[in-house]
Amino acid sequence: MAKLKMSKKSTKVDMTAMCDMAFLLLSFFIMTATAKVPEALPVETPASTVQTKLPEENLGTLSIAQGKVFYGVTGREVRVETLKRMGEKYGVTFTEEEQKKFSLIDGFGVDMRQMKQLIAMKNEDRMKAGTQPGIPLDSINPQLKDWIQISREVTKDLDNKDLDIAIKGDSKEEYPTVKKVLDILQKQSKNNFFLVTGLRSDDF
Repeated sequence: MAKLKMSKKSTKVDMTAMCDMAFLLLSFFIMTATAKVPEALPVETPASTVQTKLPEENLGTLSIAQGKVFYGVTGREVRVETLKRMGEKYGVTFTEEEQKKFSLIDGFGVDMRQMKQLIAMKNEDRMKAGTQPGIPLDSINPQLKDWIQISREVTKDLDNKDLDIAIKGDSKEEYPTVKKVLDILQKQSKNNFFLVTGLRSDDF
């Protein structure tokens, strides 16, 4: 009796569709991902399990690290108007071009006398370590107090709201600098504020 020959089938699998799907997913994640904005003052925040989200508008952020304090407010219009009023207070005039550039700066840490030089810098130079020495906050040169107070006034005038404040302190920062910041807020009757922390698991 003759043996039946079994037809051989190809073991190849067409992966074209799988490759297309992989590249589509990769493209989607790349285009929708938000890049981390470089910080002029890197801060290693303490860990916490609290997941309260910060407001996206009407927020002033105080970054504290290495004995320095940086400040930034949300909203380009608020930034520009705050800069104008600070310039009037400290006798510094800013051009429209300088105001426009400042509106794109999230946070800064310089004396008002150095602000024009900071604005003129390229972003990568501005972000270099040691470029910004921090905002003066002592009783002789209370610029931080003025930045907070004036930005709150501007927010009130433009949005009819009080400015929320967030403190982003480095976990290794010594207490004296933090205390000075808290004293400034308390003297302005700003006793409620956000503390920015990093996320950790419950069983950390």
